Amino acid sequence: MSVQADETGAAAPRTPRVTKRRAETRQRLLDAAFDAFAQEGFGRCTVEQICERAGYTRGAFYSNFTSLEELFLAMWEQRSANMLRDLSAVLDEVANVDDLHAGVERVLDAIPLEDKWFRITYEFTAHALRNPALRRVMAAREEAIVAALLPVLGALLDRAGRTVTDPDALGRALVAVHDGTATQCLLEPDSATAHAQRVDLFTHVALAYSRPHDTDR
Repeated sequence: MSVQADETGAAAPRTPRVTKRRAETRQRLLDAAFDAFAQEGFGRCTVEQICERAGYTRGAFYSNFTSLEELFLAMWEQRSANMLRDLSAVLDEVANVDDLHAGVERVLDAIPLEDKWFRITYEFTAHALRNPALRRVMAAREEAIVAALLPVLGALLDRAGRTVTDPDALGRALVAVHDGTATQCLLEPDSATAHAQRVDLFTHVALAYSRPHDTDR
């Protein structure tokens, strides 16, 4: 689903007819934009640069997206869906989690940190903070991602013999830990210590916002 601005400037959903050719064009534009944003920076990229990388005209771009902001949101939605798919696959492979720390490490291995995507999202976040309507869209989408992620994490904790006590607080805490440790790990990519601390912090958060099943009675 793509978005377009309504009369207030906020993004509103619209659903164009998607043919195989249109889907291929759209994906090539998304792939080209990913490389362009990572190399040049979101604020310095133009529609023309992305079209040149993808091998399309401006007309092809604007038949799929109304702006670079809309393109980024589509990219974010796609990558979030892929992340949830990978996490669900991990959950399908694990019948129970005897060691929560090991389970957390397995989950984090399924969603490795990516330097390019980290750069793109941080630059776009700074851009969105200067645009109230876009900031609201970003906040709503992040809340939707966390809401979709929590059942997966809840199931993982359940298999570790624990019950989530405050889902909303757990979601916010995990986002904060992810963002903070991502910076540390990417600045020190060869540091085993940074990775180990990341797993430890996620584990502590999971423990802080859950309790053993035997205390539920």
